[in-house]
Amino acid sequence: MDGALGGDGAEALERPLPEGVRKRVVGIAADALGAFTAAELPARLRPYVKFTREARVKRGATAIAAALETEPGFRSRIAERVRQGQPDLVAALEGGTVPAAADPQDVAAAAYLLRTPGWTRIVGEAGDEVERAEHEGAAAESARLADKLQEELATLRAAARTDAERAKAELETLKKESDSLRRQLRSLSADTKRAEAATRKAVAELEALRATGATERGAQDSEVRRLKHRVGELETALEASRRAVREGRSTEEMRLRLLLDTVVQGAQGLQRELGLAPLSGRPADSVEAVAPVTASPHDVARRAIEGDDPALLDQLLELPQVHLLVDGYNVTKTGWPDMPLDRQRQQLTRGLGLLAAQTGAEITCVFDGKDLDGPIPMAPPPRGVRVLFSRTGETADELIRRLVRAEPEGRPVVVVSTDREVADGVKAAGARPLPSSMLLRRLVRS
Repeated sequence: MDGALGGDGAEALERPLPEGVRKRVVGIAADALGAFTAAELPARLRPYVKFTREARVKRGATAIAAALETEPGFRSRIAERVRQGQPDLVAALEGGTVPAAADPQDVAAAAYLLRTPGWTRIVGEAGDEVERAEHEGAAAESARLADKLQEELATLRAAARTDAERAKAELETLKKESDSLRRQLRSLSADTKRAEAATRKAVAELEALRATGATERGAQDSEVRRLKHRVGELETALEASRRAVREGRSTEEMRLRLLLDTVVQGAQGLQRELGLAPLSGRPADSVEAVAPVTASPHDVARRAIEGDDPALLDQLLELPQVHLLVDGYNVTKTGWPDMPLDRQRQQLTRGLGLLAAQTGAEITCVFDGKDLDGPIPMAPPPRGVRVLFSRTGETADELIRRLVRAEPEGRPVVVVSTDREVADGVKAAGARPLPSSMLLRRLVRS
């Protein structure tokens, strides 16, 4: 298609640039934008310099196409890129020939940018070629679609014949089943009539039984009322009999108690009259022999027992009326230092509960509470274990020493703590100190 002359005598397109050629031209310009400085570009294209190639094509296609159409200098720079990238195609276009093997759209895009003689004709022919190819493709697609529809129609016809035959066979089967169901229905109708007759007979018999039952129930209610009245009379008589027995027994007990008090007072008066001293001994006390002394926690043997062997703790807990005092955090931070404090307390009190159940010893567990703002919520301690917190301003060590001093002299007291100051203090007060590791080993064995 020959081009027309524009207002300045140059060639100009008579219709818009074919869409395929336009996309090629915009793609070539978008590839080249990154190689130019901002000063070399039209003002409308400068915002797209930092975009990726795909973003330039997607967002700046309209601006790039307008700049190529209205900015000859910019178009010349893009055309120079085409000269460098496709020298053979450019040489053929400048020579007035079109390579036969080249894509018509690539040829039209290069001719549009280079503005070689007859470029409008090349662009127009490319558009015609694209339209022709599209028409041919549409025709081929229509033919392919028609063939496909013919195949689908033949398939549907075959399926329809198969469905019709299957429906006919199913209809025959349904007719046979319908005849069978009609026969069954007639049989069921006869059975239903017989069942209704049997039901009417059963209802009549039930009504008769209900009438008989009502009569019998009235007689039974009368008998029950008579028996309840008789039971009430018997209970009244029994209560009167019991009251009489209690009154008679109270009189006899009063007489017996009066006689006993008379005998006791007479014996006391006789003791005072004779001037007898109170009995202070027993016959066995006059027999000479060696009596044992009371064992204390310090008398328990430690032969063949290591310093933290729990066997020593077992021996001490066998002493009568022994009291075990435990420095709580001293034990828990030795055995479970990585646990939170509430988990440490729970673990220790659970083990002490098992120990108390096994030995029957009195166990008191003391925790340091001097820095607490208020009481600590805890679950109730196990049976046999007393849990105490020291008061504000008081350490657990001081509370343990007060507990030791509160015990009567001679009662065995065992204190578990690795604190040397605590051990020395309670030992001076008469208690037996033990290391925390011994209790931990004993709890593991429990």
